[in-house]
Amino acid sequence: MKKLPLHWQIIIGLILGLIYGIIAANSGWRTFTTEWISPFGIIFINLLKLIAVPLVLSSLITGVASLSDLKKLSRIGGKTIAIYVGTTTVAVTIGLVSVNIIQPGRKVPDQMKAELQETYEKDAALKSGSAQNIKTRGPLQPIVDMVPSNFFSSASSNRNMLQVVFVALFLGIGLIQIPKDKGKPVLDFFEGLNEVVIKLVDLIMIMAPIGVFALIAQTMNKVVGDDLSQVMELLSALGYYMLAVIIGLIAHGAITYTGLLITITKMPLKLFYKGIAPAQLLAFSTSSSGATLPVTMECCEDKLGVSEEVSSFVLPLGATVNMDGTALYQAVAAVFIAQTLGMNLDLSSQLTIILTAVLASIGTAAVPGAGIIMLVIILEAVGVPSAGIALILGVDRILDMMRTVINITGDASVAVIVASSEDQLIIPKK
Repeated sequence: MKKLPLHWQIIIGLILGLIYGIIAANSGWRTFTTEWISPFGIIFINLLKLIAVPLVLSSLITGVASLSDLKKLSRIGGKTIAIYVGTTTVAVTIGLVSVNIIQPGRKVPDQMKAELQETYEKDAALKSGSAQNIKTRGPLQPIVDMVPSNFFSSASSNRNMLQVVFVALFLGIGLIQIPKDKGKPVLDFFEGLNEVVIKLVDLIMIMAPIGVFALIAQTMNKVVGDDLSQVMELLSALGYYMLAVIIGLIAHGAITYTGLLITITKMPLKLFYKGIAPAQLLAFSTSSSGATLPVTMECCEDKLGVSEEVSSFVLPLGATVNMDGTALYQAVAAVFIAQTLGMNLDLSSQLTIILTAVLASIGTAAVPGAGIIMLVIILEAVGVPSAGIALILGVDRILDMMRTVINITGDASVAVIVASSEDQLIIPKK
């Protein structure tokens, strides 16, 4: 009997999780879901996070060392960064076009505005406090933060992934500079570690359908609680805002990524989206680009034909600096909050949003909910009260799942584009 493909297993787990969530809301199973269902989702995410740091470290070091010279490294690195920044700028622009056309902030009833602000006032204050700490830092602080004083401290948290990337690039460059016979034992170690981690990914993905079921069930549990009518009321009030974000995300995926793949590569679109489907589904359920990274790498190498040399450099970097979906959402959210509060943002303010969102997305941690904190900084940059994030917190988890899908789709697209430009893309035969 032929085994069901992984993406279908994940889809089934996702659908069953939604069905269970609705039944649990109607039956008052909130406590049972939290205590007996949710832990399986937490275990699944923790397993993925467990291997994230060793995967980034080993794959980047071996990827950089395999480039053999700094000229090749700078060429591939330059292409990667340029495309990431370019697509993020386009994403923010699409988000602004979407929100200005739909004008979702004008459609929220005054009573619902007051209820939303009151309900999420405490959460908004916590996010504002975290963002204020970031805002008071100097202009070069992000660069300072990228260079760790203690690698083991950096490796202890996935939130410090940019520091891990820096260390991996630094070590990889060092390996290029020394004689091959001296660097071979070190390189062999990291190549072996990389192989072990990839095998662990296969083992962890056996649990994917159960993990996705539990994650979706708990998401429904948090959003709906024991009252299904609450989510319908919330969705009806914020429906236009969600529509503006979703239309922007779909447009970015369909126009930007698809356009680049068609014009720059020979990758068949059907093959690309089918190959990346397991990573997209996992991104949707985990809301974490970092946690999805192992699967994204496996899909790009095994299903899309991207060389290990390119994928091991482009994808870990993308998981930390390429947040197109997050940047687009931040632009829509900032204008929506301003509209809701009766404020008009002129062209200069919206250009400020583009610049701030692009820079903020580069430093956004690849973990669930981190985009909200960076949103506060964008709001402050254009003079919109940061307490306004209380208006959108109720549906943020749902949109977080969707924008993470765009984030990892962008990573995979850039990996294919860079591999194609370097003649390191072997498109699998149908």
